[in-house]
Amino acid sequence: MTDEGAFKRRLGVRQAHLQRVKQYAEQGVVKVGGAMLTPESIKSPTAEKKMVGSFFICEAESLDTVRKLMESDVYYTSGVWDKEQMVILPLALAINQL
Repeated sequence: MTDEGAFKRRLGVRQAHLQRVKQYAEQGVVKVGGAMLTPESIKSPTAEKKMVGSFFICEAESLDTVRKLMESDVYYTSGVWDKEQMVILPLALAINQL
């Protein structure tokens, strides 16, 4: 979300989000995750980091399993993530170096 209170909501639940994601990573469900940034965010070491979204690569039994995982995340339930913009798609790896 990019509304005025989004950053404050994110910081308020960030530790709970990271703890939960860490558990899923330890279980092998979440493989990679993080923030997506604007290209300007990496133009210099001191550039302001501007988020445009989040992403995860997960390994699960079904897309529904991943959807339930995301919908139960504190970022989803507290309005940090834009529920209307969430996209969950299958992935066919051509290169796997993770």
